[in-house]
Amino acid sequence: MATGVQVVFDCSDPARMASFWSAALHYRLQDPPAGFDSWPAWLTAQGIPESEWNSASAVVDPDGLGPRIYFQRVPEGKTVKNRVHLDLNVGGPRTAPPEERRRRIDAEVERLVALQARKVKTLEERGEYFVNMLDPEGNEFDVQ
Repeated sequence: MATGVQVVFDCSDPARMASFWSAALHYRLQDPPAGFDSWPAWLTAQGIPESEWNSASAVVDPDGLGPRIYFQRVPEGKTVKNRVHLDLNVGGPRTAPPEERRRRIDAEVERLVALQARKVKTLEERGEYFVNMLDPEGNEFDVQ
């Protein structure tokens, strides 16, 4: 049996990052624990001061297939290139006509820019077309 994984982002604003990535990945914010109708209710019950409520957040695949994405607040900002990044595979099957894949990728790039992502550059390498982007806190990811 394979080991499950969670992807963790260090960031300055977990709520903002969770909002962006839930929309980018078609995920949803993780529900609060059983017995609580909201995260504020759970946080209050745990005695966590309101000033710490944005210390972490998480998004999950609504179908339960993809990894949980967790965002944790850290004091330092991002200073160098990511050593790991996400590739959003939206172009469809590699066997699809290149112009159809490119159309799907470009449409997704436009949607992500509207969500506050930034387009860095478009690349065509080894017969592949993809777009390098930055999320709202400057983390690199590719749309392919």
